[in-house]
Formats: sequence, structure tokens, C-alpha cells
Amino acid sequence: MPRFAANLTLMFTEHAFLDRFAAAADAGFTAVECLFPYAESPSAIASRLQRHDLELALFNMPPGDWAAGERGIAALPDRFATMAEGVEMARTYAEATGTRRLHLMAGLADRNDPDAVAAYRRSLRHAAGRLATRDIDLLIEPINRRSMPGYFLDDVAFAAGMVEELRAAGYPNAKLQFDVFHVQVLHGDVTTRLEALMPLIGHIQTASVPGRHEPGTGELDDAFVFRTLDRLGYAGFVGCEYNPAEGTRTGLGWFAPWRRDG
Repeated sequence: MPRFAANLTLMFTEHAFLDRFAAAADAGFTAVECLFPYAESPSAIASRLQRHDLELALFNMPPGDWAAGERGIAALPDRFATMAEGVEMARTYAEATGTRRLHLMAGLADRNDPDAVAAYRRSLRHAAGRLATRDIDLLIEPINRRSMPGYFLDDVAFAAGMVEELRAAGYPNAKLQFDVFHVQVLHGDVTTRLEALMPLIGHIQTASVPGRHEPGTGELDDAFVFRTLDRLGYAGFVGCEYNPAEGTRTGLGWFAPWRRDG
């Protein structure tokens, strides 16, 4: 049975961020995730997790200057030092909150530029090595360019190849973040790709396509996708990285079979 994690950056936004933990628990979730936790202290987040018996499944490492338009810096040749500092900050938050998965965003760069590819490889090896010392998985996620124009990592096969390369180099904590929404927009054929890539997958996210709203409201049979995860023996989290169409609680009918008290 999938274990769903409410994405607190997108869900329950009628509450202040720290109050969203209680809202997620009240809605029946046992896990949460977010894009970036850094506006709050590690101890404040850890306290909310403990108080509401929640697990923090995943968050992103610092992406550079998000407000200025940066969407990660791992593939930017002149930003290695800042990327490395971000890895250390993320480790601090992960250790305080018990988080075992961190996503490193690649950034806006040309994947045909050899300097960008070399910078990305260097960043991945550094991050994987630093996270391995704390038994934390490094995740990378292909993102479609319709949602994020110019994103470096915009191909599932390329991302899978990078994970395999890292593992061959001695970084078994390198894993693929498989976002159903992005994969469907990029390539389609979601369940076949899940079957092929399951040995590499460390985290899954879901949203309807094309609207990026609640599961079951788009072109995919999301319930079939979830049954496929069961059939494949996936035991990880499924992050609910979607934009509620009419308020989070109003749209949680799809979640009823998997509620904490369901």
C-alpha cells in the first residue's frame, strides 16, 4: 500500500508553514515532504514532526537564489562552492529531522554543454559522498521544461544513466526521484517506466496531468499507477506534490483509502 506524504509547500497553504504539520496529521497523513525547510529552524521542524507523529520523507537541498530565478546550481560550473555549502546545510536539517532522502536540483543549464555536464557530475559525486556519511540518499529528478523552462535534467533516461554511473563509482545512495507528473509530460508510458526503473527509484511523487491537481482528476488512471506500485513491491513514499484545485481538505476524497485512520 502506498505511503503518501503531503507536500507542505503546496498543500494546506491556508495555514502558516509550521501549522501545516498539524493539518496534515489531522487529515490522516503519516508523512510529509516540502521543497525547502530553511525558513524555519531544524529544531522547530523536528518538534512539529514529533508532536504530530509524522515522518519527513524528503526535501530539497538549497537551490541557489530561488527568488531571482535560480532552480538549482549543481550543473552551473561557477557555483560549486555554494552548492557544497548547501549540502552541509541540508545535512544539518536532515540530521535534526531524521530525513533520509535529499533532492539536489540541477539548475537551468544546457545539457549539451560539456562544462555543465562536468559540473553536474562533480556536484553529484560530492553530494553523494557527503550524504553517505549520514546514511542519507541523494535523489535527482527529471523535470519537464514546460513547467521549468531551461531545466538541465529534462530526460528520464539521462537521469537514470547518471544514477547508474554514480552507483558504479561507489555511491549506492544515489537514487532516482520519479515524479509521475513530470514523466508523463516528458515521455508518457509511466507504468512501463516504473517497471524498468524501479531498482533505481528512491522516491515517487504524484499529481494529475495536465493540471497538476489531485490524483484522479487528469488524463492518467492514478489508481492504476498506485496499484502498479504495490505490484512492483515499492515500499517507499509517494509525495503529493500537487496544487489543490479548490482547497486541500476539499480535494482529499482520493486519499480516503489510505488515511492514517482509514
